[in-house]
Amino acid sequence: MKALQCEMCGSQDLVKDDGVFVCQSCGTKYTVEEAKKMMVEGTVDVKGTVKVDTSDELKNLYEIARRAKDADNSENAAKYYDMILIKDPSSWEANYYVVYFKSMGCKIAEIWSAASDMANCQSSVIQLIKDNENDESLQKAALTEISLRNTMISSMLFNAAKNHYQGIDASIQHNYIQEYCNNAAASAQIMYNFGDDVETKFEGKYSDISIEGWKNGIDIHKEYVKYLQDKTGNINIINSYGDKIRKYDSSYTNPNVDTSACYVATAIYGSYDCPEVWTLRRFRDFTLDKTWHGRLFIKTYYSISPTFVKHFGSIKIFKSQGKKLLNKWVARLNRQGYDNTPYKDKY
Repeated sequence: MKALQCEMCGSQDLVKDDGVFVCQSCGTKYTVEEAKKMMVEGTVDVKGTVKVDTSDELKNLYEIARRAKDADNSENAAKYYDMILIKDPSSWEANYYVVYFKSMGCKIAEIWSAASDMANCQSSVIQLIKDNENDESLQKAALTEISLRNTMISSMLFNAAKNHYQGIDASIQHNYIQEYCNNAAASAQIMYNFGDDVETKFEGKYSDISIEGWKNGIDIHKEYVKYLQDKTGNINIINSYGDKIRKYDSSYTNPNVDTSACYVATAIYGSYDCPEVWTLRRFRDFTLDKTWHGRLFIKTYYSISPTFVKHFGSIKIFKSQGKKLLNKWVARLNRQGYDNTPYKDKY
């Protein structure tokens, strides 16, 4: 004979309770017959199917995982949902929250990867809800829960990326524009994918939830368009999601997207958000934009400056000489009363 040992976790701490043996470590239950077979040395020929009741263990894991989730304890929540996933791979909750809480704990350098993982898990999680939750009220409750969590994490990841970018020294900030845009785009994609998958898999039944996803995706997307080279293509993407929203809500109008980056000044100072560029943007909005010839200058500037910066923006003499000229102009504007404090474009 050998010691009675739990086949699920390996513990030998099993106690007989109400006619069954219960593992004190994981909660797995065994009948007396199953326990006898486990205690026999050597190979045991078992005919038929032996069922191991793990329902109590799974119930306990869900309780612990949800407690950690509600407390925003990312480490424990990810750990226990991972354990649930092993025992219940069809659980939408475990499939979603394993990715969610691992992403919540990401570092700055991992934002793109974390956001991409969140965006990519949406389809399979929503399919699990459709396949396993037959009650429409439970379906909607699950989708609503995911919608709220997606909104939280996409906003968190985007703001972390934005704050990190804006905190970089202005002289080298231009080297990190692409990284910022990649992180921001992945954050927006979480919401776009969610809205798309809910619409596709439930055939528009929960359009209000899809709409919220698309709107939140648009809100993030429009924030970084001005830093992109293909502004027109990205505005078209935003407008395409506006079309999706209008299919269910005819009153929706596409947002105005700010694409008015000061290309030359941004290339010289290394940032769209720095005291010198804030001054120049105020001059553009409150002086140049007030006259026809000023508006003509703005239009001409924005039509040729992207190409100019593309070819000459990395040349040292362009930056050094351009900075001397702009410094004098900015100083003059500051003396005239144009502030150099943080500024949000007028249009």
